[in-house]
Amino acid sequence: MEVFVVNNESQLRDAYSVRVKVFVDEQQVPPEEEIDDFEASSTHFVVYDKGKPIGAGRLRELDGYAKVERICIDKEYRSLGIGKLLMEAIEKEAKQQGFCKFKLNAQIQATDFYRKLGYEVCSDEFLDAGIPHVTMKKI
Repeated sequence: MEVFVVNNESQLRDAYSVRVKVFVDEQQVPPEEEIDDFEASSTHFVVYDKGKPIGAGRLRELDGYAKVERICIDKEYRSLGIGKLLMEAIEKEAKQQGFCKFKLNAQIQATDFYRKLGYEVCSDEFLDAGIPHVTMKKI
């Protein structure tokens, strides 16, 4: 498995393809909510397994935080440590961009995953695209 910071259109299409598969097809998030106005201002990531895109995420600045977003792994590849690999790559890139504080909105079922990576819940539960979430931070 390899994580790449997206640097061309082909990689960006691959990242979007994983996001659409996971969020739109699997979780029924409306396409217009998944691909949003922050795409152009974000740093994107894609994970490959032997050339096949299997994971994606993005990073952007928000209120002095590195905001981690759209973390997803293809269903067939979950629970293999790929999410952790992706998060480590995103945090490394964020630190290279000068960030030392991280923030994300986690789906409720993913909070334990993020806790293991050092994130703490800092909000009440809320709905995003009809899915229960909480905000988490790592400082």
